[in-house]
Amino acid sequence: MSEQQRIPAPQVCRFLTAALERLGLPAQDAGVVAQLMTEAEMQGSDGHGVIRLVPYARRIRAGGINLRPKIRVVKEKAAMALIDGDNGMGHLVMKQAAELAVAKARQCGVAWVGARLSNHAGPASLYARMCLDHDMVGMYFAVGNANHLPPWGGLDMLLSTNPIAVAVPAGEEPPVVLDMATTVAAYGKVKAKAQRGEQMPVGWMIDRQGEPLTDPKRAEEGFLMPIGGYKGYGLAMIVGLLAGTLNGAAMGSETIDFNHDDVTVTNTGQAIVAIDPDAFGELDAFKARVDKLVRELRASERMPGVDRIWMPGEQSHARRIVNEREGLALPPALRAQLDAFARDIGMPLLQDI
Repeated sequence: MSEQQRIPAPQVCRFLTAALERLGLPAQDAGVVAQLMTEAEMQGSDGHGVIRLVPYARRIRAGGINLRPKIRVVKEKAAMALIDGDNGMGHLVMKQAAELAVAKARQCGVAWVGARLSNHAGPASLYARMCLDHDMVGMYFAVGNANHLPPWGGLDMLLSTNPIAVAVPAGEEPPVVLDMATTVAAYGKVKAKAQRGEQMPVGWMIDRQGEPLTDPKRAEEGFLMPIGGYKGYGLAMIVGLLAGTLNGAAMGSETIDFNHDDVTVTNTGQAIVAIDPDAFGELDAFKARVDKLVRELRASERMPGVDRIWMPGEQSHARRIVNEREGLALPPALRAQLDAFARDIGMPLLQDI
């Protein structure tokens, strides 16, 4: 199958579900994780979608993930909760956290739910967007699963990409969805570049002498650059404090590099915040004001050579529409990896499922 041929998203989801079940996840949990991985691919988050199946499988096989976790609330007040993920798949932990945050925000107007002993859960916007289904603003914070960022001016990698996502509902316009690492690029994008045999743009990474590093296969020789220089470093630290330290989760030197350690519990920390606009005023009026601002920004005067001003999340929204209509385009190298994996565990190939 060539790179131009696309695979329907439901077919990809069936393949992922079957693979995760074969690896030992209960059927319902496998379906949830597969759906969220497919959703990541649908919105163009290719560094956090299907490409993660083989690394997840490696960790599962090594015993580094609890396949039957008892995900539970360990501390709780009216507008907050702390969830212990019992080292389960991060998708399961954070879906439960988002659902709890929405339920609490419905009562309190706002709710903050943190998680510890979780794992990698895919792109940040997956969980911020869950609040949109309930006409709420969603915010998500996480500690990344490997340190790729030193403190500003240092060489010891003690911080991760520590992502932030915010999803704001609109009326007639697509929702405004910001999904960003606190580094110039998420490390998942580096992995995707390496798999496709592409070079990284100058500015993503530097080596230990401060020179640009553009070969993703040499990524371990350097580190990612923070957004906005020292400001990005500070933001990465604050996100880590809120998503990791506050929850009793790993941060700094405690962070486990899940690229090289498949056994040690990562104790990944994450947090989801839900805000109910109805607590601040009339919901439709809020959405109308969001629409007005979006249209003002989009219609504002452009610099020479600029065809369009994009809103945060608008290009991802457009990708989702195309992918729903035409299917998912998985790179040949990823298809080959999936085929080899399917043969290894004795299940049908993606094209046959």
